[in-house]
Amino acid sequence: MPANNPFKAALAARQAQVGLWLSMASPYLSEVAATAGFDWLLIDGEHAPNDVRSILAQLQAVAPYRAAPVVRAVAGDVALIKQLLDIGAKTLLVPMVDTAQQARALVAATRYPPAGIRGVGSAVARVSQWSGRADYLDIADDEVCLLVQAETVTALANLDAICAVEGVDGVFIGPADLAASMGHRGNPGHPEVQQAIESAMRTIIASGKAAGTLTSDAALARRYLELGCTFVATGVDVLLFAKAARQLAASFLGGDGARTCALPVTDGPGY
Repeated sequence: MPANNPFKAALAARQAQVGLWLSMASPYLSEVAATAGFDWLLIDGEHAPNDVRSILAQLQAVAPYRAAPVVRAVAGDVALIKQLLDIGAKTLLVPMVDTAQQARALVAATRYPPAGIRGVGSAVARVSQWSGRADYLDIADDEVCLLVQAETVTALANLDAICAVEGVDGVFIGPADLAASMGHRGNPGHPEVQQAIESAMRTIIASGKAAGTLTSDAALARRYLELGCTFVATGVDVLLFAKAARQLAASFLGGDGARTCALPVTDGPGY
């Protein structure tokens, strides 16, 4: 069993993991999400306003809960990967991986020498509990779970080779970028895109690797899980908030911004 990474173990056992995307860049709201019961939470460093310090704060906020944090790096940069691992990210999702060569370079970035090129500084890092985990260097390579994103036509053409890279634990299909790459920008639900996604998922699953994706469409999420997708994110925190806030506002103010009910006048805030 992978050392001290239950999420990695669940993927290896093909146990479906249902997740939520965290784009708010807020430790407080990440902790709220951690209480909801999801199997995993994606802390987004690519399209959310996160940096290493804010990612660290969110890792600390969700640590007491069962939901496994997955950190998406802004890019497959070796130095950044080193920092994310040192602050305690055990599972990484790396975007825009188009070739097996890129995937092999990412594996090397997550492994200590002689298996890879990760800098050895764990003695002063959170991931080893500041040397409290005396065996960390012995189990670190096995503990890391590496997920790569295939989200272009080029990546799908190279998918078999990417899946064959030892050390890649799963492949995530990015619907939005794939749709754009296929000429259907803004329309990941297009039949051609969906056909490509399902074909890619079958390829990943047949290779023995975990397949994953993100969709806010509940029917699609269930469809992907039925296909054998192992890790599926079923919503995005900021979009859930935006939808709920807009619905609440509309219920009082109407769609055109005009108030649809009389509110009492008070001397204070009224709560």
